[in-house]
Amino acid sequence: MINKSRQKTNLSFTLKLLISLALLAAMFALSMMLGAKNVSLADVWSAIANPNATGDDISIIRELRLPREVAAILVGSALAAAGAIMQGLTRNPLADPGLLGLTSGANAALAVTFAFLPAVGYFGTMIACFIGAALGAMLVFGISALRRQKLSPLRMVLAGSAVSALLSAFADGVALKFKISKSVTMWTSGGLIGTTWGQIETIAPVVGAGLIAAVVLSRQLTILSMNEGTAVGLGLKTTQIKMILYVVITLLAGAAVALVGNLAFIGLMIPHLVRKFAGTDYRTILPLSVITGGTFMLFADLLGRMINAPYEVSVAAIVAVLGLPFFLFIVRKGGRSLS
Repeated sequence: MINKSRQKTNLSFTLKLLISLALLAAMFALSMMLGAKNVSLADVWSAIANPNATGDDISIIRELRLPREVAAILVGSALAAAGAIMQGLTRNPLADPGLLGLTSGANAALAVTFAFLPAVGYFGTMIACFIGAALGAMLVFGISALRRQKLSPLRMVLAGSAVSALLSAFADGVALKFKISKSVTMWTSGGLIGTTWGQIETIAPVVGAGLIAAVVLSRQLTILSMNEGTAVGLGLKTTQIKMILYVVITLLAGAAVALVGNLAFIGLMIPHLVRKFAGTDYRTILPLSVITGGTFMLFADLLGRMINAPYEVSVAAIVAVLGLPFFLFIVRKGGRSLS
């Protein structure tokens, strides 16, 4: 009986995974085909599968759209996974890298790097974003824990809002003082314009390693998300696991900011939507969140390119317009999950 139930669960997860991958592939194809200049699916296939193919449309696909959409998948997957891990670790359904200070911390570090180390290169900028994300998270959790009471979701969100506002103001102040406002604004507007293969080659191993670590520790995260006392009783080394997962969150959020700038709400929305049909087991939630996050980011980027073509609307604005009502809806529910 148990084996039949387990087989049914595995089959159900496999089906959900296949559907998610199919949606990701369909959105990727649409993102590659549509834009200021539409191209055919045959040209998209030739540009990817045939290295000898040439032509104007092929060049547009290879040099502009392909790196851009690969970057969108990486960013969406990273932020969705980071949000899911944060919600599981803190047992806070409102947790999100953008709402709890990580992306604003990375953004502040970005401004400091542009001001004092302008020649540091992309890899150095990415390291600075990791450090800034870690400092932002430490500030939020430190402020939240000032009162010796259980950390409430509302108190963490309020602390995150305060820290995010402080760090954003700090970043703006540094940008104005050193006259780098244009550079910082262009980077932090959340756009994928001008994404290069060199940037992707730098960021992809970090995101990949973070996602693999998250999936490997998904069973432990499931237990931690239920009750820490139970986790200790089952022999889990909770402190070590938490430290590793916080490092993973920092890497994923920092990498996303280093690639496209400050984005909020993706890490909040996607795990909630996935939990609706995936349940509470993070062995299911995390893989599906990774795929769904990539699909959502492709959709947001495509919408930003199409809504006022041939001009572009910042993908950060698109995500905010979609995410803010969702956030208010969750708050109105008292912070409860959709599941």
